[in-house]
Amino acid sequence: MTDFHSILTPGEHGQYINTVIEIPMGSMHKIEYSMDQKIFVLDRVEPSIFAKPVNYGFIPQTLDGDGDALDTLVITDEPLPTGVTLKAKVVGVLHFTDDGEQDTKIICVPEDDRNTGNVIKSFGDLNERWKAKIEDHFNHYKNLYKPGSTKVEGWGDEAEAWKVIEECIERFKK
Repeated sequence: MTDFHSILTPGEHGQYINTVIEIPMGSMHKIEYSMDQKIFVLDRVEPSIFAKPVNYGFIPQTLDGDGDALDTLVITDEPLPTGVTLKAKVVGVLHFTDDGEQDTKIICVPEDDRNTGNVIKSFGDLNERWKAKIEDHFNHYKNLYKPGSTKVEGWGDEAEAWKVIEECIERFKK
């Protein structure tokens, strides 16, 4: 068993975050890290039309408004396997509610992406088509069994994302 919340810090404010991958890009499997059991658990299998458009993870030692660790959306050209940890550069935030609960997503990229030459440096580097795909996914991925229960509330830049991260670190400490 690996307790990511005790072996990893959230990262270094303003420089990088540590993130743990739960769901690889393209997966239909809703995999979650259980803080109690310290293992990855398959929560459910989503319909194939709602496969994750981006790698999905969490920041250790954080707690979001939904009672879970703060989520990350990690942009890479290929899927990252469940359980992989990485240092990531924060570029933005997706404000999101799920069943009326705050469920924020921190947008990030690997700290060292030699494949792209670290092309994504800020929120402004994310193209509108990518943002539209992410919004569409999160606004609709529960529509087949719980329509209208999710809502994208908007986007924020790197500074706004760091503010959210700090709030979630403080909430975890309490």
